[in-house]
Amino acid sequence: MASSGGIRLPNRLPLLLSHEGVLLPGSTVRFSVDSPRNMHLVSQRLLRGTSLKSTIIGVIPNTRDPERDSDELPALHKIGTAGIAVQVVGSNWPKPHYTLLITGLCRFSVSSVLKERPFVLAEVEQLDKLEQYTSPTRDGDTAEGEELGELSQRFYQAAVQLLGMLDMSVPVVAKFRRLLDNLPRETLPDVVASMIRTSNKEKLQVLDAVSLEERFKKALPMLTRQIEGLKLLQKTRKMSPDNENRVLSVRKGGVFPGRQFSLNEEDGDDDGDDTTSLERKVHAANMPEAALRVCLKELKRLKKMPQSMPEYALTRNYLDLMVELPWSKSTKDCLDIRAARTLLDNDHYAMDKLKRRVLEYLAVRQLKTSLKGPILCFVGPPGVGKTSVGRSIARTLGREFHRIALGGVCDQSDIRGHRRTYVGSMPGRIINGLKTVGVNNPVFLLDEVDKLGKSLQGDPAAALLEVLDPEQNHSFTDHYLNVAFDLSQVLFIATANSTATIPPALLDRMEVLQVPGYTQEEKVEIAHRHLIPNQLEQHGLTPQQLHIPQDTTQGIISRYTREAGVRSLERKIGAICRAVAVKVAEGHKVTGGDAQAPTQQDRVVPPEMPIVIDHIALKDILGPPVFEMEVSERLTLPGVALGLAWTPLGGEIMFVEASRMEGEGQLTLTGQLGDVMKESAHLAISWLRANAKTYQLTNLVGGPDPLEGTDIHLHFPAGAVTKDGPSAGVTMVTCLASLFSGRLVRSDVAMTGEITLRGLVLPVGGIKDKVLAAHRAGVKRVILPKRNEKDLEELPANVRADLDFVTTRDLDEVLNAAFEGGFPGSDSVHTHPQLSSKL
Repeated sequence: MASSGGIRLPNRLPLLLSHEGVLLPGSTVRFSVDSPRNMHLVSQRLLRGTSLKSTIIGVIPNTRDPERDSDELPALHKIGTAGIAVQVVGSNWPKPHYTLLITGLCRFSVSSVLKERPFVLAEVEQLDKLEQYTSPTRDGDTAEGEELGELSQRFYQAAVQLLGMLDMSVPVVAKFRRLLDNLPRETLPDVVASMIRTSNKEKLQVLDAVSLEERFKKALPMLTRQIEGLKLLQKTRKMSPDNENRVLSVRKGGVFPGRQFSLNEEDGDDDGDDTTSLERKVHAANMPEAALRVCLKELKRLKKMPQSMPEYALTRNYLDLMVELPWSKSTKDCLDIRAARTLLDNDHYAMDKLKRRVLEYLAVRQLKTSLKGPILCFVGPPGVGKTSVGRSIARTLGREFHRIALGGVCDQSDIRGHRRTYVGSMPGRIINGLKTVGVNNPVFLLDEVDKLGKSLQGDPAAALLEVLDPEQNHSFTDHYLNVAFDLSQVLFIATANSTATIPPALLDRMEVLQVPGYTQEEKVEIAHRHLIPNQLEQHGLTPQQLHIPQDTTQGIISRYTREAGVRSLERKIGAICRAVAVKVAEGHKVTGGDAQAPTQQDRVVPPEMPIVIDHIALKDILGPPVFEMEVSERLTLPGVALGLAWTPLGGEIMFVEASRMEGEGQLTLTGQLGDVMKESAHLAISWLRANAKTYQLTNLVGGPDPLEGTDIHLHFPAGAVTKDGPSAGVTMVTCLASLFSGRLVRSDVAMTGEITLRGLVLPVGGIKDKVLAAHRAGVKRVILPKRNEKDLEELPANVRADLDFVTTRDLDEVLNAAFEGGFPGSDSVHTHPQLSSKL
């Protein structure tokens, strides 16, 4: 093979999916083959082939378990290594398998997969030259640029330094020296990386480095780390020749001279000291100085401790965790703004504010790489996509994603971890999450942060203060670790339904982004873009079998679901898919041409495809409509008004009813009202009594005081639901004014706003959710406080076009807008005199 430097790689190669190692060009690795595809490749190509080219196969790194690759082909790594099968050994114990000895030749990229069974055959494109790994001359040096020449020289000197630390009398070290002198320097990164102690992940980085300069940059730190490890080992204990040269291990059967040896992680560990291996991992973890000192101190104690002591296992587990934590491992952010915008738009419809904030973060990160991770809090009703947006943000950035569910957590140790003095101690969820993702800059989603509990074990919300404080989380201290860990590069995203139950100190650490509910048009678009295709796939249907028109989707939204999110809508679409699946399955069981003729009852006529869901089919599948347009029907008597309320589940309409009868002037309130709403009712009564003459309000006997000889009963329907808040003040005033005057409130009007004793209308919150609820209910006019006019800019354009907004400063304007033709006497009320300054 050394003399055949002109051999080119075949255009088509059978692929061996390797899950246990990475083959680099110039190295020889032994692979165990027991998966169905790989077994077929060996039996049909390697054992039957006679020519040299028939023994050339492609080796693709594959992290998937080979026992499961018979079901479907996993996603292939883009770059692999072409190699020659030098030796094939078969065995039937403990199960049939082959052992292959393969020598790497060059890199290739997979252009396309030609077939998947019985083994994978792909069209490949050669990336390296075969000559550089087979020719003994140093012809590659003339092509090196200045920077590349400097890199290769540094790499060569480091390799010579490593050899200088080993015993040259050992044959394998002498062969390594001869190999170093004879090979072209452009081949050194691959060969040396396969020989020194490196993980499969690091070897994969060298394999993916197609550029020679990048290959040197990837392999040089690994070689430097090996040298530093030997230096440390020489300082801590006197190395015998046997221990020194265990860094090299011989692999028999190589095809090239001097290529019969390489290093892997497992060699030399079987017979070595356990603490020595652990010490090497501690130094390789690249942790901060303070954490390294703690680990070395614990390691020193561990060496003096008998393994039978219970504390030995505790200390060993602690050191294993410290080694596994990603102190310096991170992923590189994908900062392509256009690609991020496209991905967010494809994943989620609407949500413009959230998308804009994510793109702002990406833009600033592109301009300033040392930006700390922001603490975002998505607040909105259930089912609007807060959690899925967090997952999309991680995919946009190219970061790892980890979700931490905080609902019901009532122990601060879940966040901060337990002290190691306790039995069964463990780190908190933050440190466990970092260990799981393996990088120090993931996206952490703290789900349902408003549902944290409090118990005798402490307040977990208070424990989150240090985690979510950008000024403190660079030195977060977990009780189990007892050393600081830098969380400043983590992008924290919290979700909540309401900020009311989040402690103010914790809320102050986060940037709150409101996620309101969807309009009807947005729900229709979301259903046809995402929900319907997803449900069709989950139920095994195709668009050629089921068609749901937009009119039907609007009917589901308006008559069967009245929510801020789309969860109920997705469940209703799923119910339709299940009903259609029954029809399709029945149609597939048509009998005909069988030995026994089917009866009339057995014969099923297949339905015409596609099955179109109209309003009649909708009623048959989902039953009678759940919601009706009831607003106009309930506003047919005096003493009824329509208000708007905000709940953690979104906005809702709320009816207020009042009646009066002869009595002693008492006010009765029903409907599970909170203290604030009761006070609003008393404010409304007091204001109406004070202005009864102006508005020509009378009691039952015609007197000027509306409450004289009259009892008032004020009721809020849906009495099982607790209601509180000041925003029902204007609705109570309108309802009572209608009762006392005997006039009907307009049937297409809804209102919200807080009142004062002087008749002023104050601003309230949740305007967007309330307006969307009014729009869903078919209301045409909405009365709002004047100071809430700025909140209307957040509303979609089609909602603003459908509704007539009346902004009011005082109750006089409210009554004028709520009654057809205005309210008697309201024109002359509340003329505010101009006061001159006395200064």
